[in-house]
Amino acid sequence: MRLRLAFSGAALMAALAPVLRAQVPVPVAAPPKLQPPGASTQAIPLDRIVAVVGDVIITQSNLQERMIQKRAEGLRFPDDSTGFRTLVLSVVNELVDEELLLHKAKDLKIEVPEADVNSTVDKQYKEVRKKFSSDAEFRSELAKAGYGTPEEYKKFVGDGIKRSETITRTIRKLREEGKITQANITDAEVAEAYERIKATMPRREAAVTWRQIIITPKPSPAAKEFARVKAESLLAELTSGGDFEKLAKRESQDPGSKDNGGDLGWTRRGKMVPAFDRWLFALAPGVLSPVVETPFGFHIIRVDRAQPAEVKARHILISPKIDSLDVARAKLEADSVVAALRGAVPFDSLAKKHHDYASGEETTLLTPFPRTQLPPAYQQAFGDKKARDVVEFPIAGNTNVPSKFVVAQLASVEEGGEMTLGEVKERFRARLAEEGGVKRLMESLRKATYVSVRKDALNLTPPLPPTAAPVP
Repeated sequence: MRLRLAFSGAALMAALAPVLRAQVPVPVAAPPKLQPPGASTQAIPLDRIVAVVGDVIITQSNLQERMIQKRAEGLRFPDDSTGFRTLVLSVVNELVDEELLLHKAKDLKIEVPEADVNSTVDKQYKEVRKKFSSDAEFRSELAKAGYGTPEEYKKFVGDGIKRSETITRTIRKLREEGKITQANITDAEVAEAYERIKATMPRREAAVTWRQIIITPKPSPAAKEFARVKAESLLAELTSGGDFEKLAKRESQDPGSKDNGGDLGWTRRGKMVPAFDRWLFALAPGVLSPVVETPFGFHIIRVDRAQPAEVKARHILISPKIDSLDVARAKLEADSVVAALRGAVPFDSLAKKHHDYASGEETTLLTPFPRTQLPPAYQQAFGDKKARDVVEFPIAGNTNVPSKFVVAQLASVEEGGEMTLGEVKERFRARLAEEGGVKRLMESLRKATYVSVRKDALNLTPPLPPTAAPVP
């Protein structure tokens, strides 16, 4: 039988909560050793057997530890004794099913490479260890929790990971061989499952979908010409032997690359706007591009190194100046778009004329977007708006464009609240069909293996002992 240690130590339990969730199911424990006669006058209770699966014994301490683990994962225990006993019996059957699958894994010759286990153990060990300020504190908490040394703790984690992965691979193998087939699930069964767990289901987040036209202030012809002439003069300086990196640090208006001498790093095809991208993959290393115009301004590009799928390049960006008059003109353009939308002008025709496609701005977002994840400007603008409402608001631009204007038309508004049966029906049906197939498999495995559940030994009562304190 497999050795298993009891949980305790609040600090370690808090650190272990994510690890416990990652390594379900956990190894089955062996009963504790009895003390020699005369060693203590205190009575030592025997670890009772709660189930037998073939030649594997599941003990009451195994059961208690699994219950502790489930509470660490957030499961709420029933307050009444009948409900609690039903939960305990379901956990025992869960442990039994795991042993049956492990037994089947041996028949199928399923093995989990030690290298796979060790890499996962090392990762989880580091995640837990970094939550403690010193080795001494970590070792102290391990000792309090009954894990012994770090090496013993690693073995415990490794056993759990190997057990879990073995079961996962066994189920996958049986499914591939057609030994697990989905059950037929009726609408009544779906409805019953929904009613049973709807109180514990996550609530639907308030969400919106919308279409938008983003209007970006445009520089005046004079400002564009001034920027183009300056870029041409810099190109002439480079052609005459000027230092590209020094010139980029001095003149470039790209804040992301300026301080690095215009270095863009390695870039794959399609990552940049089209005009820039075409030159980026057409230049030979060391050759200067002509002045290239994009929505961001005027660029001089130099490729330093090239590989089949990517290049390492530098650039100098000179952007036309955007002044307050340009921003005011963009605001008037946005106002006109709002009026047109409210006047039933088709959205697509307005977007084609006004939207900033060149900068890669999104125009249609018809997948529900949680309100809590919206940028602050969108949260405030959408506020109490309803489907088909049109709103206009400014958003921050970039270094050379102080602000842009969004004209958005809400397509749908979903209030937060309890998920309805209609929303989850097909997901429930698929899950129940899968669970039904696995249930039939487990019934066949139980018929082929000796299984005995000792219900008279299931005498855990809520609350669990102090060692089972919930994770803080």
